[in-house]
Amino acid sequence: MLGAGVIGVTTAWYLRAVGHDVRVVERQPAPALETSFANAGQVSAHLAEPWSNPQTPRMLPKWLLQDDAPLVFRPRASLAQWRWLWKFLRECKAERYGRNLIHLANIGLYSRNALKDLRRETTLDYDRCEGGILLFHTDRAQFERAAATARRLQANGLQREARTPDQCLAIEPALHAIRDRLAGGIYSGQDETGDAHQFTQSLAKRCAERGVVFEFGTRVLHVTGAGDTISNVEVERADGSRATLDASDYVACLGSYTPAMLAPLGLDYDIYPVKGYSVTIPVADERAAYRIGITDAAHKIAFSRLGSRLRATSTAEVADFDLGIDDKRCQALVRHTEDLFPGSGDGQRAQFWAGLRPTTPSNLPYVGRTRYRNLYVNAGHGTVGWTQSCGSGKALAEIVAGRRPEVDFPFAGP
Repeated sequence: MLGAGVIGVTTAWYLRAVGHDVRVVERQPAPALETSFANAGQVSAHLAEPWSNPQTPRMLPKWLLQDDAPLVFRPRASLAQWRWLWKFLRECKAERYGRNLIHLANIGLYSRNALKDLRRETTLDYDRCEGGILLFHTDRAQFERAAATARRLQANGLQREARTPDQCLAIEPALHAIRDRLAGGIYSGQDETGDAHQFTQSLAKRCAERGVVFEFGTRVLHVTGAGDTISNVEVERADGSRATLDASDYVACLGSYTPAMLAPLGLDYDIYPVKGYSVTIPVADERAAYRIGITDAAHKIAFSRLGSRLRATSTAEVADFDLGIDDKRCQALVRHTEDLFPGSGDGQRAQFWAGLRPTTPSNLPYVGRTRYRNLYVNAGHGTVGWTQSCGSGKALAEIVAGRRPEVDFPFAGP
């Protein structure tokens, strides 16, 4: 196993559960210290949508003029960036969007069920809340379109329910400060929230108790292929020593770094690092703080309640591997949280974070086998890695065993 984010650790868990001896190599000193560290925290099987949708091309000119736009493009002298952007725009076509949306829902529902089964087995504690997720609208026309879409998608098993402003307040009273601005909301009562970082670290401990070996502080240098087989992986340990690791099978769960690692093998994956920001704010007033997962449709900001903390996450910044934190964007998230939920958090103690989401043009991840018979990939989950983690890991374990996972999804590989 290469990588110990939420995708790598859940994959290790399911591979071990079916009897494999598993070794996980991770360059960080502990699990989930990169993309999985401070993400949105929403397990949004019903409300997850591709960023590549028919509205995005129409909004791009407006967003280019906004400092706090939800989608930001920072041009680089990078062929990979421009190629990815062209493919992203191609996926915005209505037909492709509709197909991708259903696939996202299928893997999301499969994953959420796997998460619930895992939770019953392990009793992991990660500040979860099973109160659902509410997507609220302040534009009447957009809400009506969203409500019509929700009604159509119910035929495909997506439990999205349109709610009036008063019903939104009944679901989440903390929205009372913007009652006059609310046009309505789309509610998924079966979705949930939780701290992906806590979950991953707790699950890694359970993995270790069951025999999974973790090698932290170990960087993958090179994956060697011979014919249709991977022969070994060269790594560098924290002390600077190098080693060659051999295994019967290899699984790449390296997030945004997956394409660069596998390109020398002749494998081409359209995964691009799309930067997102989050702020984590201590709760100041329990009465003013929200309790469930909330998403602001107009600003594309996701909110999660994580115990005594408020998490707000936004922005898709197409800027290559830049991990710099834009203080203005983070301060804007703090102000927006205060605007929606006055007095709820202590913004003076907010913690800022930026992470790279490994995003494909379609928003569908690569899960499956490569053209090398003993090399598998589980990467490219974008903004919904936490949502899809258990399902992707469980499905990958099935694929390694030569079985078709029990979910309708275009898995990668022969």
